[in-house]
Amino acid sequence: MAHPSIPDQIRAFSQAITVIRYKGFLLIEQENKSWLIRPESSPLVLLPFRTNVCSLIEAQKLLDKKLSNKEQIPEAA
Repeated sequence: MAHPSIPDQIRAFSQAITVIRYKGFLLIEQENKSWLIRPESSPLVLLPFRTNVCSLIEAQKLLDKKLSNKEQIPEAA
């Protein structure tokens, strides 16, 4: 049985205009010029998320900011 999110993943990639690999993440441009940002592989450092309509550089800056914030949060014991 296929994982239930696989059709959603296929749809996200089929609607993608551009796919960029950046710091272990895939930045997938959507038709409306927003970006789907998801980890390239496990373990998940950040959950996948979508940006508002923005440029590639702005999407990379947003990812960098989220990654730097993640480093500042102490791990649970």
